[in-house]
Amino acid sequence: MTSRFASALPVFSAALLLAGAAHGHSYEVGAIRIGHPHARPTVAQQPSGGAYLTLENRGSAGDRLLEVSSPVAASAQIHTMSMEGDVMRMREVGALDLAPAARVEMKPGAGYHIMLMGLKQPLRPGDKFPMTLNFEKAGKVEVSVSVDSREARPSGHGH
Repeated sequence: MTSRFASALPVFSAALLLAGAAHGHSYEVGAIRIGHPHARPTVAQQPSGGAYLTLENRGSAGDRLLEVSSPVAASAQIHTMSMEGDVMRMREVGALDLAPAARVEMKPGAGYHIMLMGLKQPLRPGDKFPMTLNFEKAGKVEVSVSVDSREARPSGHGH
């Protein structure tokens, strides 16, 4: 029985690792869960890009995302986008409040996103880069951002 268990252990361990990899693109710091950090590819000479993720406050107290940084850009800013008639309005919000049980999904085309200003090189499909999120109460956490495999095209986020 022991030898059968020993021979099955590597297979079982590999299966656990693969299962974690399939669902493991999330992070936790304090009561905050950060899900699926990703970015869109950019084209050559594009000065900025967008990064997206989901934030969930699983705690009983509020928290705030105070700042974001990444070595791929001169600066990273928390932005919101809205449509006013036929005009897209984008603005930096400074910080993002996360009430208890709040869930904020950052996605292209609406709501919040992270602007990567002054890109040091294009974001290419399949690339990964680090990004640090700093929360008022939960503290700092570094996440790995995956660049989507969608076709690169100039972003509507031209500031």
